[in-house]
Amino acid sequence: MARWQDRVVGDRMAVDDEFTDRVEESPFSRQQWGLIMTAVEFHIEEPTDPEAARIVADTGKLPQVMSEIDDVEKQMASMGAGGGGSTSSGEGFLGGIRRALGFGSETDERFEEAEALSQEYADRLQEYLEENGKWAEACRVAAEE
Repeated sequence: MARWQDRVVGDRMAVDDEFTDRVEESPFSRQQWGLIMTAVEFHIEEPTDPEAARIVADTGKLPQVMSEIDDVEKQMASMGAGGGGSTSSGEGFLGGIRRALGFGSETDERFEEAEALSQEYADRLQEYLEENGKWAEACRVAAEE
């Protein structure tokens, strides 16, 4: 049985190309976004009703890659590379103490940013499928899964 995701591979590639500018505006580098996308799964909620259906980004596996995302940032900072994402927190000594105590964790903020960007991508993918007359078919296949 074919999965709905298998049917929209080419569409995802088109959305990936379009979404590049949005990723560059985000706090994540392209490499970090790639890691985020490996951890995110997309599901269609309520696929039996294309009018009510919605693509949802399942970010349940995202915490497993957050340390790798931070490692990419550290590697880029050590090489002097920029481009997407801050290379230091710039919060100083007191900020470091706050983080150590668990207040205002930068990792929590980055996780929330990754979640939001993932859902933004899911929304754009759905919009693309709708614009290109493929949404109803994706919903039909998802309903059969």
